[in-house]
Amino acid sequence: MITDVAGVRVGHWTDEVGRTGCTVVLFPDGTVASGEVRGGAPGTREFDLLAPERTVARVDAVVLSGGSAFGLAACDGVVRWCEERGLGFPTAAGPVPIVVGAVLYDLMVGDAAARPGLDAGYAACVAATDSPVAVGPVGAGTGATVAKWHGREHARPGGIGTATQRDGELVVAALLAVNAFGDRLGAATPAEVDASGAFTNTTIGVIATNATLDKVGCLLVAQAGHDGLARALEPVHATVDGDALVAAAVGGVDAPVDQVRLLAARAVEQATLSVLG
Repeated sequence: MITDVAGVRVGHWTDEVGRTGCTVVLFPDGTVASGEVRGGAPGTREFDLLAPERTVARVDAVVLSGGSAFGLAACDGVVRWCEERGLGFPTAAGPVPIVVGAVLYDLMVGDAAARPGLDAGYAACVAATDSPVAVGPVGAGTGATVAKWHGREHARPGGIGTATQRDGELVVAALLAVNAFGDRLGAATPAEVDASGAFTNTTIGVIATNATLDKVGCLLVAQAGHDGLARALEPVHATVDGDALVAAAVGGVDAPVDQVRLLAARAVEQATLSVLG
């Protein structure tokens, strides 16, 4: 459970009728983050600032949302919630919240006009807790589906999955919204892969750790998380996926980055498999 990392809180907003939703991961002050996008059809907000060469190192929140590109509007509600609490990167005019977003396509599952917006993002922040959080078809995973590699008619429900890896004091955890083109590793037959379901996919998620890392270290952890996806899913990072992972380090425990990477890959793999069944 990603809330095993001290200081991390998670909240869901779920539209059970429209079959969509969003999930917000909130971080304590001083959290450092980076991330990586793979696949051909991403939908993101503020991902460029996660690159190690960019000035800002902190992150206040990550938003995972359904609704395809429309769902990026949920980030506005998270920005408002953070601003009301004085959270953000300090500037001469006041703090500017650093909110990173990633979306998945669920418009063909429920009501295509039902999309998470500003109020949904704000409500997910209000609901955020450091206790165990709901998994399955909730939040950003409400309308998620998997196994579309051989046609949309073969899809089955996806959802939110989470898992934790520990080594002594070191904690590395992942939370993913799994809406994959692929299925459990080994299920696909190459001759039968059908990309006609283009732009109806994408797995997005967050890796959190109590390790003390800089942005380069966080980037390496995000890359290892994609290794975890490849251990669980096939096909993965397809031209019709927009897989995106953010790695966030809240700090407090000194650990070699390769130790964190190993645990991150395992956590992402387990979180993904918990959804695939």
